Amino acid sequence: MYRGMIGSLLYLTASRPDISFSVGLYSRFQANPKESHLIAVKRILRYLKGTDDLSLFYPRSDSFDLIGFTDADYVGDLVNRKSTSSMVKFLGPCLVSWDSKKQNTVALSTAEADVICVSKDPVQHSKVKHIHIRHHFLNVEA
Repeated sequence: MYRGMIGSLLYLTASRPDISFSVGLYSRFQANPKESHLIAVKRILRYLKGTDDLSLFYPRSDSFDLIGFTDADYVGDLVNRKSTSSMVKFLGPCLVSWDSKKQNTVALSTAEADVICVSKDPVQHSKVKHIHIRHHFLNVEA
């Protein structure tokens, strides 16, 4: 039942970026969900029921500027102390892409969490290639 609920919510994240982070967080527990996880997923469903009028809106615009924002928290996951990277992309005033992912490595500082996030962004990657190489070198040596 939990996997079915998570699967349906993951499908909805394509049009509801407001639940992307929460659904991604609780999808990590599909193999062994606890009662507290089920309660949290039901809370997400109640939120959706109360906000069915919210959706993405794409107005007509002459602006075709592609703008991206990226950020990472520091030790956001209290279970294994990993950071979470997030990014959003806008085409003009319209949100067209978003993502949130737990980082593979444990960051030792807030600056390192941000550097890891930026080094994985293909748009910003060319500007900070030296950071990505240094990060890769440190991870291989460790």
